[in-house]
Amino acid sequence: MELFVLRHGLAADKSDRRYPDDRDRPLTLPGQKRTLSVARRFKALEWSFDLILTSPLLRARQTAEITASVLGCKSKLRVSTYLAPGGDKRKLVQELHNTRPRPRRPLLVGHEPYLSELIAILLTGKAELPFELKKGGICKLEVDRLKFGRCAELHLLASPKFML
Repeated sequence: MELFVLRHGLAADKSDRRYPDDRDRPLTLPGQKRTLSVARRFKALEWSFDLILTSPLLRARQTAEITASVLGCKSKLRVSTYLAPGGDKRKLVQELHNTRPRPRRPLLVGHEPYLSELIAILLTGKAELPFELKKGGICKLEVDRLKFGRCAELHLLASPKFML
């Protein structure tokens, strides 16, 4: 399995009074533009995904929707509550494992520090690695047999600037 992990794009500030509920913070206009550019880069690289799982929070959903639209795979888009901040990473891995047909190239769209912890668990078996996935950043892991714990090899970790 080639597992891709994408952090949502630049979103409205947490202190913005227009969005008292963190779940409702949208991508900013620059965040939308950068996400569109990153998605276009995915297309230029001929990346395709047979499943896109996104956090239910608006900024992640918008990131996933822009990506799915550019790649022409909107029908592959699903929301997973396990990708929300504080979500259960073990249950997310189980959800991926139980999905039929089993995805060979899934994309997960979510938040920090959740995503870097998930990546660390899949690489080392522990949630602590000294890195942060930048907003709009992408990680690609190669996984022989998906499980909660050490099962992956890092193939790419890139900031959005690298993808433009």
